Amino acid sequence: MSSLRMLLRSLAVAGLSAALLVPAQVARAEPTPAELTKQIEKSSTELERIVESYNKLNEDIKANKATAAALEARIGPLQEQAERSRADVGVLAATAYKTGGMRTAAALLDPGGQATLPERLGTLDQLTRQRQRTITSFTADQQRLIDQKTRLDVTLAREAAQAKQLKSAKTRIEADLSDLYEMRRRAYGRANEAPGNPSSAGKPPAVSGDAGTAVRFAYGAVGKPYGYGQDGPGSYDCSGLTLAAWRAAGKSLPHSAARQWGVTTRISRSQLQPGDLVFYSGLGHVALYVGNGQIIDAPSAGRNVSKRGMNIMSIAGYGRV
Repeated sequence: MSSLRMLLRSLAVAGLSAALLVPAQVARAEPTPAELTKQIEKSSTELERIVESYNKLNEDIKANKATAAALEARIGPLQEQAERSRADVGVLAATAYKTGGMRTAAALLDPGGQATLPERLGTLDQLTRQRQRTITSFTADQQRLIDQKTRLDVTLAREAAQAKQLKSAKTRIEADLSDLYEMRRRAYGRANEAPGNPSSAGKPPAVSGDAGTAVRFAYGAVGKPYGYGQDGPGSYDCSGLTLAAWRAAGKSLPHSAARQWGVTTRISRSQLQPGDLVFYSGLGHVALYVGNGQIIDAPSAGRNVSKRGMNIMSIAGYGRV
C-alpha cells in the first residue's frame, strides 16, 4: 500500500474515531490545513520521484526500440552478404572440381605445357588462397549476422520486461495521483490550483540566443497545470517543461530529469545563467533557471507551473544545455 493511501486511510479512521469522542476532542481528530499541507508536500515529492522514474523508463524503452530498428535494418544486408559469400564458395567449388583432380595433376606433371612447373604451382596456390579468403569472409559475415540477431533478441526481451514495468508504474502513479488529489480536496476544497496568469511571473529577462528562447517559453508556461508524463502544450511535468522550453530553442532533451542530467554539461552555482537547468536531490526534479536565484518549474500534481526561489529542496547540481 502506498504512503498516500495509508495516509488517507488513517485520516478516515481518525474521522470515524472523532465521531465517537466528546466534542472537545473532535477539533483535534482531523489534521489542520497546515498539517495536511505538510503531508501533501511530502507525498508530492515522493510521487515526483516515481514520475521521473517512469519518465526515465519510458526514455529507455524508446532508446531500445531505436536500437532494435537499427539492428533490424542491418540484418537484411548481412543476410545478403552471407548469401553472396555462399554463392561465391559454390562457384569456386565448381571451378575447382572442373579444373582439379586428375586434370590438375596431369597439368602439373605434363612437361610440354606452356607454363613452367613453378608457375603452375603458383596458380594452384593462388586458387587455394582465394578459396580460403572467400570461405573466411563467408564465415565472418555469418558470425556477424548471428551476433546481430543475438543482440536484437536481448534488446527485444529487455523491452518486453520494461513494458511490463512501465505499465505497473503507470498504474501506481495514477492511483497515487487520485489519492493526492483527494488530500488536496480535503485541505483546500479543490484538487488543483486555479489556473494562473503567465504575467504573474513578471517580464522575462533580456537573454539572447537559444537560452533566451527557452526562458521566454518557460515564462509563457507559468500557470499551466502539472501533468505527469506531459511535455505540453496544455500541461507539464518537471522534465517535460525543461524539454519543451529547450525544444522551442531547437535543442533536444530526453523526457527524464536523470537523463537530462546525463546529456548536459556540469557547471557550478557561480556559473549559473538563465536557461541552465537546476537538478535536485536524487535527480527526481529539474527546473529551468531564469536568473536572480529564481527558477520556473512544474512543481507537482495539483499545482501549476510557477516561478519561485531555486532553493526549494536540496540541490544535486546544475547543467548547461
